[in-house]
Amino acid sequence: MSEITYGMRPSRVLQKLRAGEVAYCTKLNLADSRAAEIAAMSGFDCIWTDMEHVPNDWSVVEKQILAAKVYGVDAIVRVSRGSYSDYIRPLEMDAAGIMVPHIMSLADAKEVVRCTKFHPLGLRPVDGGNADGGFCNIEFMDYLKQANEERFNILQIEDVEPLEELEEIIALPGLDMIFFGPGDFSQSIGAPGQMDHPLLLETRKRIAELAAKHGKFAGTVGSTGNAEALVEMGYRFISVGADVVALSQYYRNLIGELHKQDSGRVKSIYSDKGTGEASS
Repeated sequence: MSEITYGMRPSRVLQKLRAGEVAYCTKLNLADSRAAEIAAMSGFDCIWTDMEHVPNDWSVVEKQILAAKVYGVDAIVRVSRGSYSDYIRPLEMDAAGIMVPHIMSLADAKEVVRCTKFHPLGLRPVDGGNADGGFCNIEFMDYLKQANEERFNILQIEDVEPLEELEEIIALPGLDMIFFGPGDFSQSIGAPGQMDHPLLLETRKRIAELAAKHGKFAGTVGSTGNAEALVEMGYRFISVGADVVALSQYYRNLIGELHKQDSGRVKSIYSDKGTGEASS
């Protein structure tokens, strides 16, 4: 009987980005593996689950990652800003990547790379006995090499503070993707919700340009209305929609249609009654 050779599951997102294609992601606010599975079934390249804003726990996150993997879809986890364990635990659960919010400086970015990349790019603590390491079935050096190549970090620019060192941050060895967060950035510049503010538009464009200059991937949030413009700008990782938005819109549309039918039915009833009384 031939010996089974184990290797790390390739990242669907990285495969597409390295081929010059666009990878589409969607965000999950519901702490439930079924939400992840439905999104994965729908054809997205990636699902984004959250530990920053969502009352999630590690057991749910692990199930969400597994649900995505069933369909060959990447899972990324936006982590809470805590210890290095908050960074490496999703990767060891076999998330394809992690997203780190509110990178504030070059020093901040260096620490994230240090914690998320193995030697020679960083000093991420090694285990190998979890899902990403095939439960100790991937050879030690292969595990380190494959993790550096097939797992990715995403650093979010959401504030004005890192703009002074923006190019140095993006050029940092070991940084895989830079992600522009327009919502919090609009607050940071004192223009909450103004998505057409000149500084916001300028920063979004500059991030894409610097990413291309230094051979890094650029990501941001988008919509069906602006996705094409973002791709033309240089963004190749675009997060669109969210489970709670989809569910809310579906229910509003559903009950709206039923209310329209009710309204028509009521008018018809009163009209019939009026006709009957007039003819009696």
